[in-house]
Amino acid sequence: MKIEQFKMKKVFQPLMDTLLKDLRQDLFNHKRQLAQLRIRVVGWHPVDEYFSDVQIATAGNDVILRYANQALKTQVEKLLINELDK
Repeated sequence: MKIEQFKMKKVFQPLMDTLLKDLRQDLFNHKRQLAQLRIRVVGWHPVDEYFSDVQIATAGNDVILRYANQALKTQVEKLLINELDK
């Protein structure tokens, strides 16, 4: 769904733009912190409709972590709500 489809897009557009700007800055900061620790996310691979694998590389180790998609969705929702409450 695109924001242009909302009836109140004049209200939502600035809110969404600000939220996306803040989230991009947070992502950049976290990536920089991980790079300083020599950690990087190599890839994100859906396993099935319920799980996803995340491949992470460190200085001498590659690790694959499996996450439940519903748990990821719930965590993202919590983070977005916290960001909006600021």
